Amino acid sequence: MTDWAPIAKEYDPLKAGSIDGTDEEPHDRAIWRAMLAQYVPNKGVTGDPHLTLFVARLNLQTTEEKLKEVFSRYGDIRKIRLVRDLVTGFSKGYAFVEYKEERALLKAHRDANRLVIDQHEIFVDFELERTLKGWIPRRLGGGFGGKKESGQLRFGGRDRPFRKPINLPNVKNDFYGEGSAEKRNWSREGTRDWRTRDRDHERSRDKRWGERERSWAWGDTERERDSKEERSRGRDRKDRDR
Repeated sequence: MTDWAPIAKEYDPLKAGSIDGTDEEPHDRAIWRAMLAQYVPNKGVTGDPHLTLFVARLNLQTTEEKLKEVFSRYGDIRKIRLVRDLVTGFSKGYAFVEYKEERALLKAHRDANRLVIDQHEIFVDFELERTLKGWIPRRLGGGFGGKKESGQLRFGGRDRPFRKPINLPNVKNDFYGEGSAEKRNWSREGTRDWRTRDRDHERSRDKRWGERERSWAWGDTERERDSKEERSRGRDRKDRDR
């Protein structure tokens, strides 16, 4: 675990599907699809990937002009590409912003994340398709983030980084008494004590139930006794008041 980091340095679908990056078996079909996928980045995409930001969760009504107005605050923009549906031409809710300088890129990455544009809180990260080795997009079962409702959360990104693993000792072996002879004896003695305690508890419970049954059988006398005690308490109160 010496090379563990909250942000993935190389994309592994199996690790991305794990909350701490330590899973060894895929837990949903999408991870299987991502592991079997052979994805090649889109060669039609131009520009410097190391100066490009990925902007997601946009309002579908947000335009390129609005994005230029917002992101030009951080530096000179070389290009903005708002991804649209090829058939309808409507926005898909994410875009890529390429800057001219790295300083502007880092400033926008730091300050523009969770900015509200057209009543939508946006998400900003570096472009990963051409910069992160082994990248698999969401449509093939990869990516980062995701919604809890989908049951296909992905970890290791800025939005949902890996959680630090909990390194536990060999508790399982000791729990089942598979350790040293001394530990095995201790576990046997412990089980004997638990059994004795359970028997005592059952006996006391049976005793309480027997007392209740007798009190129910003597219900009339009990009620009479209670009423007499209440009357005597009332007389004592009246005497004190006088």
